[in-house]
Amino acid sequence: MSEASSNLIPKSLFYSYSHEDEELRNELEKHLSLLKHQGIIREWHDRQILGGEEWKYEIDENLENADIILLLISASFHASDYCYTKEMDRALERHDAGEAVVIPVILRDCDWHSALYGKLQALPKDGKPITGPAWHNRDEAFTDVARGIRAVVSKKKRQLK
Repeated sequence: MSEASSNLIPKSLFYSYSHEDEELRNELEKHLSLLKHQGIIREWHDRQILGGEEWKYEIDENLENADIILLLISASFHASDYCYTKEMDRALERHDAGEAVVIPVILRDCDWHSALYGKLQALPKDGKPITGPAWHNRDEAFTDVARGIRAVVSKKKRQLK
């Protein structure tokens, strides 16, 4: 039996990340699986692009239609021209226009506060990196991120009522 509520339309969630951080994205995806099973979110990332599909079109289309855009932040994200100049720029445009919510998720310690997205409240709590010493273990940090995303979706639902 599914936990999904019949009257709940899942929020589409887009992962913007460097492939060097794929292992951490996979871990985050596991921690968000309850939200997916409950019909609260549906996720998309570029590893879902099938052979023969136009990757740029698929990324652009999913970025344009996302309700929530996660920027998975690390030095590798900053070093990726595609992540930093294409995906992040468009994500912030949509955020500023009220079309989507952009949430920076700090994976690894890096100089992120002065970035364009540095004005946004980051997850986990207090912008402490998931891989940093502030957490007893990664599960604790990823759980904090999952709770933060649940809170964002809940707030959006209340605003629509």
